[in-house]
Amino acid sequence: MSGFDDHDTHHAISAFCVDPAGAIVMGEGVFLHSNVETAYGPKRGSNGGFYRYDPSRKHLSRHSQFNIPNPWGVAYDDYGQDFFLHTSGTKLSWMTPGTVHCIYGVNMTAPDLITSQSVRPTSGIEFISSRHFPEEVQGDIAFCNAIGYLGAKQHKMVEDGTGYTTEFRHDLFVSEDLNFRPVDLEFAPDGSLYVVDWCNALIGHMQHSARDPNRDHEHGRIYRVTYPSRPLVEPAKVAGASIETLLDNLTLPEYRTRYRTRRELRGRDTDKVLTALKSWLPKQKDERHKLEGLWVTWGFNKTDSNLLEELMRSEDHRIRTAATRVLRFSKHNVPQFDDLLLAAANDDHGRVRLEATAEASRQKEGLGIKVLADAAAKGLDKYSEPTFKAAKATFTGEIETDHNKNLRIQPPKHLTDNKAKKLFTMGAEVYAREAHCGTCHQSNGKGLPAAGFPPLAGTKWATGNPDRLIKASLKGLMGPIEVQGVKYPGTVPMTPFEHILKDDELAAVLTFVRNSWGNKASAIIPEDVKKIRAEVKDKAGFYQPAELLRIHPLEK
Repeated sequence: MSGFDDHDTHHAISAFCVDPAGAIVMGEGVFLHSNVETAYGPKRGSNGGFYRYDPSRKHLSRHSQFNIPNPWGVAYDDYGQDFFLHTSGTKLSWMTPGTVHCIYGVNMTAPDLITSQSVRPTSGIEFISSRHFPEEVQGDIAFCNAIGYLGAKQHKMVEDGTGYTTEFRHDLFVSEDLNFRPVDLEFAPDGSLYVVDWCNALIGHMQHSARDPNRDHEHGRIYRVTYPSRPLVEPAKVAGASIETLLDNLTLPEYRTRYRTRRELRGRDTDKVLTALKSWLPKQKDERHKLEGLWVTWGFNKTDSNLLEELMRSEDHRIRTAATRVLRFSKHNVPQFDDLLLAAANDDHGRVRLEATAEASRQKEGLGIKVLADAAAKGLDKYSEPTFKAAKATFTGEIETDHNKNLRIQPPKHLTDNKAKKLFTMGAEVYAREAHCGTCHQSNGKGLPAAGFPPLAGTKWATGNPDRLIKASLKGLMGPIEVQGVKYPGTVPMTPFEHILKDDELAAVLTFVRNSWGNKASAIIPEDVKKIRAEVKDKAGFYQPAELLRIHPLEK
């Protein structure tokens, strides 16, 4: 599905789709830095990427983080792999490599799968899955274009080792009407293809005034595409159908029928559906149908761990990959999670290993590093290597993806300990948070002397006694202070972070400060912060600089 903002999709959720479990995957455009408070803790994203919201758990996660402008369409294939459009180029990309747990502010690249007949800007995407269309085009992907080329292109999806590529098939439809703005595609229950036409003379990113009378806010058109020489599909009964009928619908070829059926099942009584499913599954010989059954249990937040393990042993790598995707979101329901994730890391097919590699970045260090080591030992390729590097960076703090080489968050060479590197990288994110350190002391560490904010670069206040720095950061500073020979009145206090940052966050940001902009000093670990926090917990109010210097004189 696709979203299309009337003025500027840079500043909106601009694409969304529902995955096989019923979770909503939402695209977020460039220039946005979002912070969302959830029952599971805050979730953050920067610039282009996707969130995933699971209604069954009320769980929001940052699904992927990409170096993209605007996502304008998401679609799933028969095996649960997600693909998306991002405009400003043709840019049809595969989601899985970017589902690694990226460090905040670090984006994965999104290679374009379109090899010919490129158009832009694209919006609206759908896999061909209808018996009303010829057999040879099943599994093709079609996407719309709303400026210049006014129509939809159809490409054949081709497996390419771990990943995918495409081959141009044909123009599915095209119009000479300059107001034709196709922005979404979806197959109907009868197998015909419906096209949403925005039908507007003025569109885009404010090239024209929003108040221009030629901008049409009221009209749009719907088109229906059929294949005249082939019969339509008899619509399956979904709304109001028995549970048994709905389960049988999951064996039908049409993805959209199965999609609507899963949605209907999620609205039924959980126990009744799962009881019926237990009787239905043994009758299924096709593992694709069993996968649908697994998705039903996943959608109820009741993942069948035995069925999951069975499908992870399938001879079909597509089934194994799909099962591994379910595993990634079912740790709380699957007792054998660690063993299965390690098995996926050792799978013979790169796509299965890629799912495990991405998930490793979200696990504790021991399991995560073991998964990465096993996957790397089996072999990396052009699809899996960037994900491997990004996942590894979550443990080492080293940002290795090519497009991020110039970011300041790469730890300096003098920090050789992996824990110190990780603290440094985490600290860069904390430093850059709104109303935190960088707001006053600036991204270059030079402060704003004219505004009364002293520098951190090249000063003993930053690189000297760590206890002094921790105390100042916990309780804040207020009063006259001299930094690098410049006297500051100190009328604007330094923020006390005692109740804002946890031990690991404060240790991280202080490690970053002590080793950035030419600074070179020891790392500060969370245990150091915890110790000082306990020592000063009863102190009320800010530290005066002179008070701190009596306790910890400034180094010469």
